[in-house]
Amino acid sequence: MDFVAVFGTGALVAFGLYWFVWVLGPAEQKGKRAVDLSGGSISAEKVQDKYKQYWSFFRRPKEIETAEKVPDFVDTFYNLVTDIYEWGWGQSFHFSPSIQGKSHRDATRLHEEMAVDLIRVGPGDRILDVGCGVGGPMRAIAAHSRANVVGITINEYQVSRARQHNKKAGLDALCEVVCGNFLQMPFPDNSFDGAYSIEATCHAPKLEEVYAEIFRVLKPGSLYVSYEWVTTDKYRGENPDHVEIIQGIERGDALPGLRSYGDIAETARKVGFEVVKEQDLAKPPALPWWSRLKMGRIAYWRNHILVTILAALGIAPKGTVDVHEMLFKTADYLTRGGDAEIFSPMHMILCKKPAATGSTQSSSPSADC
Repeated sequence: MDFVAVFGTGALVAFGLYWFVWVLGPAEQKGKRAVDLSGGSISAEKVQDKYKQYWSFFRRPKEIETAEKVPDFVDTFYNLVTDIYEWGWGQSFHFSPSIQGKSHRDATRLHEEMAVDLIRVGPGDRILDVGCGVGGPMRAIAAHSRANVVGITINEYQVSRARQHNKKAGLDALCEVVCGNFLQMPFPDNSFDGAYSIEATCHAPKLEEVYAEIFRVLKPGSLYVSYEWVTTDKYRGENPDHVEIIQGIERGDALPGLRSYGDIAETARKVGFEVVKEQDLAKPPALPWWSRLKMGRIAYWRNHILVTILAALGIAPKGTVDVHEMLFKTADYLTRGGDAEIFSPMHMILCKKPAATGSTQSSSPSADC
């Protein structure tokens, strides 16, 4: 009888682990499994120390806007979180408005396709993905438009992951990935037929610098669209709750200070762009973009238990549990920001580089990774 009880308990535990890892474990787009979680380009034994360094650096986001080390710590952040993002969220590291009757995956794809439709490109055109991550948007946009997409990311591990996904999707002929800093892009002047950034330029210490680089590499007459993370007109800097929410978002997402919605168009014009259209895509009639975060709370606890077990067994690096907990706390701040309508991750701005203009800057040298 005792043998039967022990055998039954063992079988139940084994089935539970199988269910967690192999059934519930894969990412939304089957990109990463829990047993494969890593620290990106960071060696396993250094993940915990790198997390502590990151958390200390981004403790006061508004004080590091001009710090030279921001790109390095953004790189560290994406080494720490890329596998967890892929596993728990999917290959597109961004939000999208919820759409009645559509899955989150479909809503994400439509959000990405809208970006490339806005810049009016098609087969044979060469376009730039500024801050491409592991390339989820790149692949959706290339498949939709048949344009040639060149993505740039500061993180070498993401370059490797994106190239693997591109090849697996059969889109490597249309999708190219480059490792570099989008503040100093290794591309000639006037070399792209269009450009887009999806929730990426928020990592720049100064928005003007990345917009100026995008302006430089675009051909005259070409369009650029960006989905920006901003504080809205309902944000009040004298409100302690508002300040806590925004600082929580900044710390948990490697942001050197969120911009106000009013800064975006002003910055675009300052570097030479014409602003064609500006709209907060999070506003009604759009359904709440943060609903997915609320619905994911049960999944978080399931995943957190699994990450804790894997770290204890030495399968996942030490520090993975800390990173996962940080992301959960950040998700709560994002949800509160959405509920209070003081934060939007999809303030859309469509810009045009005037047709009768030349580049005002010299070509930037290649950036090392």
